[in-house]
Amino acid sequence: MNPMATATRDRSALRIYLEMIKFEHSIFALPFAMIGMMWGSLASRSSAWPGTGPFLWIIVAMVSCRSAAMAWNRIADREIDADNPRTKMRAIPAGLLSLRQSSLFFFGSCVLFFLAAAMLNPLALALSPLALGTTLFYSVTKRFTPLCHFVLGLSLGIAPAAAWIGASGQLQVSIIPMTIAVLFWTAGFDIIYALQDEEFDRGHGLRSIPQTLGKPRALIVSRICHVLALVSLIAGGIMVHAGPLYFAGVAFAAVLLSYEQSLVKPDDLSRVNLAFFTLNGFVSIGVFGFALIDVLLR
Repeated sequence: MNPMATATRDRSALRIYLEMIKFEHSIFALPFAMIGMMWGSLASRSSAWPGTGPFLWIIVAMVSCRSAAMAWNRIADREIDADNPRTKMRAIPAGLLSLRQSSLFFFGSCVLFFLAAAMLNPLALALSPLALGTTLFYSVTKRFTPLCHFVLGLSLGIAPAAAWIGASGQLQVSIIPMTIAVLFWTAGFDIIYALQDEEFDRGHGLRSIPQTLGKPRALIVSRICHVLALVSLIAGGIMVHAGPLYFAGVAFAAVLLSYEQSLVKPDDLSRVNLAFFTLNGFVSIGVFGFALIDVLLR
């Protein structure tokens, strides 16, 4: 067998799996998880660094949980994706991955997640089924409620609280505002993303804020969500006694979210991808960057 051909196929297979789970979208929740890790470590041991072991297992837990959730979403939505022109080229409907391959990836991700939780501490392991169940539940909510965006928000919002637990072995109320912030931030940008599928959702019996309220009102709800996210970020910083640099990061996020909201109009969705991915990536990395510097300078 030609080693070069095998290597090429392996790289292609890897790209297919990474595309299936939208690995690059890990940039949304992971930076906020790192904030939760730093703050939890500070609260429990007066140091923002929890140690190499806990840090690595937190990363493994975050990535494996999200990978399981995305794989399950692709499995559950495979028939819907095949009907939607925007999603029909995803791995399963396009025939790039079989249902068996996707299922094996899903179960493998679940096992890795539970292993990571067990390696962190007893509380992380005890709560791991609840965390995984929440992220998996999102995939079915669009079938019966327009509030699906908020369930997705919760599935990402538990990341900073989970990382706090992973670093400290306990859950404290101080991290709850950060969870709420990520919840509303995610719901806000997911509503924007769902604008693209308003007509498809209505025609296929799927629920969303745009499908229920229409594009103009959905954008209003998205803007309210982002205001609540910023308020929650401020409250979270106050509760952990963050320094001025963290709040500068919140101001930076406010500017980006304002710009994001200005990009999308009910009759012009041409810049949805810029609003959805690029700017929100800068929001999460930006807030983390300011929070990191703030912690390092304490």
